[in-house]
Amino acid sequence: MSEQPSKAEERNTFLFLAVVLAPVLAVGLVGGYGLIIWISQIFLGPPAG
Repeated sequence: MSEQPSKAEERNTFLFLAVVLAPVLAVGLVGGYGLIIWISQIFLGPPAG
């Protein structure tokens, strides 16, 4: 069987996910959405209103 991860490994994994991966994904998703909106406005024009 596989051995269980130690508490230090679990803590380090959690810190990596919470401090590094989550903010990077959030910035990437919001930035990607903004880029899609910007590109669509270049081709389709500004929103009507």
